[in-house]
Amino acid sequence: MLNQVVLVGRLVRDVEMKETDNNHKYSFITLAIPRSFKNRDGLYETDFVECILWNNIATNTAQYCKKGDILGIKGRIESRTTEQENKSLKTVLQVVAEKVTFLSSKKEKDGEDEPKEVV
Repeated sequence: MLNQVVLVGRLVRDVEMKETDNNHKYSFITLAIPRSFKNRDGLYETDFVECILWNNIATNTAQYCKKGDILGIKGRIESRTTEQENKSLKTVLQVVAEKVTFLSSKKEKDGEDEPKEVV
């Protein structure tokens, strides 16, 4: 069996760090990823993919990335079930990042345009 995903997209909003009760740091990010084909109206649609980052990956991404930056993410798809207010169950799919690569920034400084990896 194989569960692996590679994504490249733009960060939709700045990264906000959170912490679990056990002091594990994490953050949720959303990547905007344009589709490679046009719809019936001749427009490229965009998918918004939610990812979760843990510990050092989350910390470094929050420190070095901001809204609009292009990120590469390698990870796996994970499902979780949550209970809604009306007691029904909802299954949510998300990407758990195992590696993040900073591909470009909206305002790159001279000499700092090399991609950076966070493992």
